[in-house]
Amino acid sequence: MFSCFASHLDVEGNRLAFEGIETPVPGRFQPAPEPNRMTLPLVRFFFNSLLFCAFSAAAGVCAQKAKPSPTPPPVIADQGQEPAVRIPIRRVRLPITVVDKKGQFVPGLTQKDFLVLEDKVPQQIETFSDDLSQTSPLYVAMLMDTSPSTAGKLKFEQESAMNFIQTVVRPRKDRVLFGTFDDEITLLQDFTDKLDLLDRAVFGVKKMGKQTALFDAVWQFCDEKMRSAPGRRVLVLVTDGEDTYSRASIRDAIDIAQRTETTIFAISTKAGFLTGDMLSLERSFTKISKELRAQYLVTYKPTNDRYDGSFRKIDVKLAERKGDLKVRTKHGYKAIADSVAP
Repeated sequence: MFSCFASHLDVEGNRLAFEGIETPVPGRFQPAPEPNRMTLPLVRFFFNSLLFCAFSAAAGVCAQKAKPSPTPPPVIADQGQEPAVRIPIRRVRLPITVVDKKGQFVPGLTQKDFLVLEDKVPQQIETFSDDLSQTSPLYVAMLMDTSPSTAGKLKFEQESAMNFIQTVVRPRKDRVLFGTFDDEITLLQDFTDKLDLLDRAVFGVKKMGKQTALFDAVWQFCDEKMRSAPGRRVLVLVTDGEDTYSRASIRDAIDIAQRTETTIFAISTKAGFLTGDMLSLERSFTKISKELRAQYLVTYKPTNDRYDGSFRKIDVKLAERKGDLKVRTKHGYKAIADSVAP
């Protein structure tokens, strides 16, 4: 199914959307002849448009140069994990969040409350769920930036990663993997529900790398790990938000997240030294956890069944006007037939 409803919560708990395009080619990364340098916002990290993406920092905006499509290396899978069955995608899946004017999540809505339009054409909702927290496990990929720009922040990053895991992940139901990225992308712990193994992997990181391959890391883990995860997929980036080395582009990273139905959150470590920052992060983690448990899930079969690579704009409305309620979901998708785990 097509789905990318990704976002970022900074230390103040702000949330913005992430979507994108382009199709990379599987394979193995080689060092980029002209490293891609893109400064992401250091407090607000956002991917707003499928056709136009910009990252603004306090000092200004850096535009990304065009470069070859990425060729990410394979990640070694858990030998005990059975191969996932892949199915053709012919449905669109929408994780939907509804909030009131105070930003509080609104439960209790039904299928009849939602109206879905694709390119302004009403769509028939096929399935509807409002109990995701009970029926669907989370598969979380926690990726930590170990590039030179994070030197001096390693302890803060490690504490942030473990705090997120302990706040959001439910023991014996959800699964987490842990990896790092710099000029190399490393899987340190595959999917597990054992907190002691994750703690050992997170706090076992000692060395820093030489560059930052942020987009490559997103591409590789989405394609090699999240695609086959048999549950809701969440990728968490603990980073100061600067890519200096990726062969993959922002659009490649966005596209693979969309096609593998992966929700992305980014945790900024730009100002990660004060106790107040950790407290703010913990509030953000709690907000993420509540949102993941409060989402509605809608699927529909598009009336336009041509998988021609075009962008389809999605608009979800409440069937009846309900005061100041606001609906959040992805804004569209690229119509490509793809394969993911059921």
